[in-house]
Amino acid sequence: MTSYNETGYVEFKFFRPQARSVRVMGDFNGWSGAGLALEYRGDGWWGALACFNPGSYRFRYLADGVWYTDFAANGVELTKYGYNSVLYVPRNEFSMKKACA
Repeated sequence: MTSYNETGYVEFKFFRPQARSVRVMGDFNGWSGAGLALEYRGDGWWGALACFNPGSYRFRYLADGVWYTDFAANGVELTKYGYNSVLYVPRNEFSMKKACA
C-alpha cells in the first residue's frame, strides 16, 4: 500500500513475511535497474519512503524475483504484462516547497 504523508513523501508498505528482498519498480525508474529497495520492518512488513514530484506514476513490487501488484494503491491499470499499480502524488503545499531530484 502507499500513503502520502504530511512531510510530502510517499511511503510504500508491502507485506511479504517470507521475502528476502523487496523493491519497487516503475515508470519513475524505467522499470529497470535496482529500483527502490524496501527495508524489512518486522512482522512481515517491508517499507520505504521516497520523494516524488506531483503527478501519476505506475509501479509494481518485485519480491525475490516475483512481481506483485498493489491493489491498495490509488488504482490499477491492466497492461499486456498484468496489472500495474497507480500512485497519485497531489500538488499541494508540501510539493510546492520542494522538488524531488
